[in-house]
Amino acid sequence: MAEDLDSVERRAWSAVVTLAMRVPSALDSRLQRELGMTHFEYRVMALLREAPDHRMRLSLLAARGHGSISRLSHVVSKLERVGWAERAAAESGRGVDAVLTESGLAKVSAATPNYLVAVRRLVMDGLDGAQKAELATLGERLSDHLVGTLGDAAAGEPPLNC
Repeated sequence: MAEDLDSVERRAWSAVVTLAMRVPSALDSRLQRELGMTHFEYRVMALLREAPDHRMRLSLLAARGHGSISRLSHVVSKLERVGWAERAAAESGRGVDAVLTESGLAKVSAATPNYLVAVRRLVMDGLDGAQKAELATLGERLSDHLVGTLGDAAAGEPPLNC
């Protein structure tokens, strides 16, 4: 039988759960209301905006966006319907890339200031400079731990069973 969490672990876990549940939900609500897109759709478009030639292999995009291939496929289909992205044969000849269109580039560029206002309001404004640095360090450490525990989908590593 697993041991109970001690009081510090319970506080830490409660904070992680609260952040994991409330921040994405609040971002989704705001982005849907103001920009007609979900947080995941924004993330996908932002990743494409930063990618060379605004294109990325679907499997890599799913991994970097922390979503499944199925979820990404649905999002790319929606982005295609509204003219913000398109699918194209991968430049290597194998696989499929998502490519941000000019309209998509304009949309994500216009959305970014509102997105950053929300990020600041929801998270950054609650911390001072030292706390932001601490959050960055802790977040990076936990991300590295998750990659070590679950594998790195972005690098093609299979997930481990927990």
